[in-house]
Amino acid sequence: MSQDIAAQSGTPAVAVEETAAGTPEHGTFARLAAEAFGTFVLVLGIVGTATFNEANNGQILPVALAGGIVVMAAIAAVGGVSGGHFNPAVTFGMALAGRTPWRDLLPYWAAQLIGGTAAAAVMFSIIPTALPGLLQLEDKAAVFAGTANGFGTHSPLAGLTAASGTPAEFTLWAALLVEVVVTAVFVGVILAVTSKRSTVTYAPAIIGLTLGALIIVAWPVTNASLNPARSFASAVFAGGWTWGQLWLFVVGPLVGAALAALFYRAFAPVPVTEQVFVGSAAGDDLDVDDAPATQHDVVDDGALGTTPEAVDTAEVADDTTADDVADDVADDGDRPASGEAPRA
Repeated sequence: MSQDIAAQSGTPAVAVEETAAGTPEHGTFARLAAEAFGTFVLVLGIVGTATFNEANNGQILPVALAGGIVVMAAIAAVGGVSGGHFNPAVTFGMALAGRTPWRDLLPYWAAQLIGGTAAAAVMFSIIPTALPGLLQLEDKAAVFAGTANGFGTHSPLAGLTAASGTPAEFTLWAALLVEVVVTAVFVGVILAVTSKRSTVTYAPAIIGLTLGALIIVAWPVTNASLNPARSFASAVFAGGWTWGQLWLFVVGPLVGAALAALFYRAFAPVPVTEQVFVGSAAGDDLDVDDAPATQHDVVDDGALGTTPEAVDTAEVADDTTADDVADDVADDGDRPASGEAPRA
C-alpha cells in the first residue's frame, strides 16, 4: 500500500522516482487499473462475505479473515504496479507522509471508488430473489444494507441487542473516534513496515493481519469501515439511511490517516524536500548543472530504494570545513585506509 510494499516482498517496486537502471516506470493507466483491480478484490472479499454472512450466523470472523487474506493477495499481485493502496485513506496518508506524489491523489481515489463499486455491483446482482423474504426483509437493498457501515441503531451491536428492548447503540462521536483510531493504526503500520528502516521481510502479510484484527475491533461499533471506498460501495446499492451516515466513514478514515502520517513524519525525521533528478536516480552519472528540471518533492526515508549516489543534490549538513578539505587534498597521507579519493 505504499510504493515500496512490493519491494519488501521481493517483487520489483514502483517508486516515485526511478530507483535503478532498467526499472520500468508504469504509466498512469496501468497504475490506475491496478488500484481499481486491487480495490475490487478487497471489497469483493469484505462486502461479498458480509452479504451472505447469515450463513455464518452473522459472525465477524469470516469477514475479517476474508478482508485480511484478499488484501495480502492484491498487494502481492499488483502492488508493484501502483503501490497497492486500494483505500483512499491510505493514499491520503501516503501523500501526507511524502511517500506518494500529490498529483496521484485524485486519480487514485477515482480508481478506488470505481473498483469498489464494481465489486459491490457483482454481489448485489447475485442476491437470490427469495433471500429477502427468508430474512424477513423488504428487498435486495435491505439485504445489502447489512454490509453497510453505520452507527446508532444501525451499528451491529444495536442489532444484536435489539431483542432485549434496550439496544446498545453507539453515538456518532463514539463511531467517529473508533474509525479515526483504527484507521490511524492501520495506516501507521503500513508506513512503518514499508519503510527501509523496517526489518519486515513480507509487508503484505503484516498489513493483511492488521486489517483483519482491526475489522474485528471496529465491527460491533460501525461494521468496520477503515476505507471510504468500501463504505461508498455498500451505500450505492443499499441506499436509504446509508447515505446519511456515509460522511462519517469518509471523514473518520481520512482524519485517522492524516494523524498516522503526521506521527510518522514527527518520529521519523527526514528532509522534507530533496531535489531528485530522474536521470541520476536511474544510475546515470549526470552533472548537476546539466541535470534536467524534472524533480519530485518527496520525503525519502529510504523506502524508495534511493542510494546516496542516486541523489545529486540534497540539503544535508556537513561539518567539514574548507580548510579540512584543502588539507586532505594537499596531504596524501591523510587519505582513508580504504584508499578512497579525497574530497575536493
